[in-house]
Amino acid sequence: MLARLQDSVVIVVDMQPSFLDGCWRSREVLERTKFLVECANLLGVPVLATEQYRERMGGTEPGLAKLIGQDALNKLTFSCCGTSPFNAALQSLKKNQAVIVGIETHICVSQTAHHLVSQAQNEVIVCVDAVTARSEDRHKIGMERIRGIGVTPAHTESVVYEWLGSASHPQFKDALKLVKNCTG
Repeated sequence: MLARLQDSVVIVVDMQPSFLDGCWRSREVLERTKFLVECANLLGVPVLATEQYRERMGGTEPGLAKLIGQDALNKLTFSCCGTSPFNAALQSLKKNQAVIVGIETHICVSQTAHHLVSQAQNEVIVCVDAVTARSEDRHKIGMERIRGIGVTPAHTESVVYEWLGSASHPQFKDALKLVKNCTG
């Protein structure tokens, strides 16, 4: 499945420094997430973000939060779909393709992907370069598990080029600048 600009929503899962600091490839994952959010903003793709137990674990990484530009939805459940505010926000967007980034691959990302896939109208893409866990093996196990239920793995750059469709897209040159400037 390809990412479709008109059908996509980006879901940023729990990108909080308290979690990021202990994760494998955290710097790269943060940079790739920022890149995808910047491209989503450029192309008009909505972004929903969550924070796990904000009161105790803190907020979204400040640079990323600024790019997202709206408050993240607080949650205590591991799946984003386990909270009414998230489900209401997602439903209000009327999008049927979720592009997921965030942490941790084998817990919150996996459970969110499972719940979204179980809702027949949703297609799910997980950006492998923008998800992580505390160790490489946990990340790989999480990815294996969600691939097994039909989630499409993709690279953030692939998603952006799929959204663009061709070099004739009016935002192509601006997106290309973001591609070239991404350090992750």
